[in-house]
Amino acid sequence: MKNVTIHIHQGDIYGIVGYSGAGKSTLVRVVNLLQEPTAGQITIDGDLIFDKKPLLKAAALRQKRRDIGMIFQHFNLMAQWTASQNVAFALRHSGLSKEEKAEKVRKLLELVDLADRADNYPAQLSGGQKQRVAIARALANDPKILISDESTSALDPKTTKQILALLQELNEKLGLTVIMITHEMQIVKDICNRVAVMQNGELLEEGSVLDIFSDPKEELTQEFIKTATGIDEALEKIYLQPVVRDLAKGSRLVRLKYAGASTTDEPLLNEIYKEYGVTANILYGNIEILEHTPVGEMVVILSGTPQTVEASCQAIQDRGVQLSVLKEGK
Repeated sequence: MKNVTIHIHQGDIYGIVGYSGAGKSTLVRVVNLLQEPTAGQITIDGDLIFDKKPLLKAAALRQKRRDIGMIFQHFNLMAQWTASQNVAFALRHSGLSKEEKAEKVRKLLELVDLADRADNYPAQLSGGQKQRVAIARALANDPKILISDESTSALDPKTTKQILALLQELNEKLGLTVIMITHEMQIVKDICNRVAVMQNGELLEEGSVLDIFSDPKEELTQEFIKTATGIDEALEKIYLQPVVRDLAKGSRLVRLKYAGASTTDEPLLNEIYKEYGVTANILYGNIEILEHTPVGEMVVILSGTPQTVEASCQAIQDRGVQLSVLKEGK
């Protein structure tokens, strides 16, 4: 990694996204000093734990690491132990009595909606249930931070949504700070409030999910977002349509991107028709709600005279909508 600086605030669900080899896992191993950086500082919950060198003794560092739980892609459960025993393993140094441990395990399995599977072995559990056991185990020592390292990569789409919903619920219910390492921008879009995009050990851009999705600056970020929204796949099909292939003279195929209720709450295209006589044929539309804000894009054919279409494009942009011309009618 090279000169990576990030600030994760209490209660964030913070996504770190990038392809394999981008440095995501290295970055989070640095957070709990499983891997020591060669320079820089690490501050956790107001405590400076590294400043060019580790500042904590081994015992104090072990204690600090108890504030950070981790879940992984492949669950890492003990096959010969039941769900309860796997969770209880994390409490072996807790100082709790046998009865207190049993009660805590019960509550943890209840928290992840797995109370009825306490005596099941991993082989008797589905992938999603195994991950719930792993989450319960990660929460055993009441961490303030939960690191999810590609924890949904081995799960089917439906189970992935269930696990993400559980993480979001834990974030809200426990005030848990969640760090999501992933190569899927869709996951970031679903539950994160902030995101960092990494490539080749460097931080490309960082910001709120709303800002990154509505105005990505870097080419890699744009590529991730196109995959998450499905716009590239949609455009391939749009370009094959006869009405686009043989685009009429005076028409433009345009892509509109917008964010905020002021844009979506008003009949912009209807007003364009009233003012300029320009018609809009909507070929694609998608709206997401990110941080309670509508964010969307449309692919539209605007038809009229060259002058009225040009004027309507300017009017659309004047309303704060990003407009790019994909094709001009000849």
